[in-house]
Amino acid sequence: MASPQRQILPRPILITGPDGSTHSYLLERERTVLGRSSACELCFAEDIGLSRQHLSFEFSSDGWKIADLGSKNGTLVNGQRISEPHTLSSGDRISAGHLMIEFGGAPAPAADTVVFVEPGDTTASGGSTVITSLSGILGAKPGEARSDRIDANPRVRALIEAGRELAGHMGLDELFHLIMDLSVHAVGAERGVLMSLEGDELVVRAVRGEGFRISRGVRDRVINERQSLLVRDAQTDKAFRDRMSIVQQQVHSILAVPLQTDSRVIGLIYVDSPNLIHEFDSEDLSLLTVMANVAAIRIEHTRLAEVEATERLMSRDMAQAAEIQRRLLPTAAPQVPGLDLAGYNAPCRTVGGDYYDFLPYPDGRVGLIVADVAGKGMPAALMMSSLQARCQVIFDEADRLADRVTRLNRAICANCPENRFITFFACVLDPANGRITYCNAGHNPPLLVSANGDSKTLDGGGIVLGILPSAPYNEGVADYHPGDVLVLFSDGVTEACPPASEDEFGEERLAKAVASVGAQPASAIAEGAMAQLHAWMQGGPAADDITLVIARRL
Repeated sequence: MASPQRQILPRPILITGPDGSTHSYLLERERTVLGRSSACELCFAEDIGLSRQHLSFEFSSDGWKIADLGSKNGTLVNGQRISEPHTLSSGDRISAGHLMIEFGGAPAPAADTVVFVEPGDTTASGGSTVITSLSGILGAKPGEARSDRIDANPRVRALIEAGRELAGHMGLDELFHLIMDLSVHAVGAERGVLMSLEGDELVVRAVRGEGFRISRGVRDRVINERQSLLVRDAQTDKAFRDRMSIVQQQVHSILAVPLQTDSRVIGLIYVDSPNLIHEFDSEDLSLLTVMANVAAIRIEHTRLAEVEATERLMSRDMAQAAEIQRRLLPTAAPQVPGLDLAGYNAPCRTVGGDYYDFLPYPDGRVGLIVADVAGKGMPAALMMSSLQARCQVIFDEADRLADRVTRLNRAICANCPENRFITFFACVLDPANGRITYCNAGHNPPLLVSANGDSKTLDGGGIVLGILPSAPYNEGVADYHPGDVLVLFSDGVTEACPPASEDEFGEERLAKAVASVGAQPASAIAEGAMAQLHAWMQGGPAADDITLVIARRL
């Protein structure tokens, strides 16, 4: 006999990306794989910190477990790296690549919580059951005989109709004018104005009529004290009869109510009547107050929807920008006789300001560049793309390195904003004679790690790019022996810290991480160093872009 099928208890997870965006997912299959591969149920192709198949969520008799699938950078649960399948508990935090995942709580209630029983006779007349419909309530024509009280209370009908009108989908501008029309019509006003609170300023959004001169006392009482105000006859009310703005406009009856959600006031609605044909009463005030509350909630929902739509568009644009930026960086290290090269880059946001490049020359030499634009995100990414274009032109030959950096600095100073600068390092490696020629513009001095594990920095150079057009730059020279490893990096590597700590990874740990890998290919050295860096960070998010370039002399 076949064994009964195991019942899976679904669990939600919340996935937060490096840009702060969140995605919810319900684990309801026996096995769900996460990674960069499109074959994964949870695919994050843009996160280069993930392996193609990084980890899996699996359901067993013991509950939900997580397993690392031999990933390059590892999987951490509550800050601890796992090597065996780990049983998950509600609230566990999982780090993989640049993702932070929170394992959810209890499953949804069982389907039998609500039970439908056999129906009774609801069609018999004479009982206590009353049957009607929305169309029956609102669809009757004026004057038709009806048993309900809707026609007897036009304010109730106005409120219901306002609710129906406000339920439609429309933009904010259209919504403001609709609310104004509904307000004027509901209380029989002759004119009105709707104003929204933008910061500390009231901005007119919709108006019916002209020449409004609203008392500051009315404004402050509505906005600051969240009170609705009714003035039956402003010409006789002692608080208003001496105000010239009221007298000149011959305003008689006034209503002013706050556009108020549960938590705050977002504006006000003001209506008035310059004649005595219709004098507002307390029921008009109550009606307009309720309508303003409904309208305020609708305005906030519309604003939120527009913000979400803008964020979705921005997220799509940022994803495209990230793809463009990735194409500006090397897709693979060039094959250079006598050298083994590798590069790694991971922006802390969707796009970043770090730049690295390989520049092979016809005579067998190769140029290496690493740069870091001050700042993060899109502004830094735009400057990085401009820098990349200039480097492709200026560093077209390997000689006179300092002169080329000087020329690059002048070009950047002519276009760089005052609050921006770029740290920059360029070098030319000659595998034939083992010579490194380099020029540093305020960047972290690279490390030269020898085959026996000793290390030194390539010191010297000039100031950062983009500050002083006439800044001088000098070249340095270093010997490069077989087995030596040149390590170029951005400060996102050495300044990385564990969560809730200021203990930086530092140059010494980086040098030891490179030396510990031994005589391995450059790609293995980069992967090993990054694995130790991520272990040091304990799953915490990177505070800065991370770039690492490895050049090993064979």
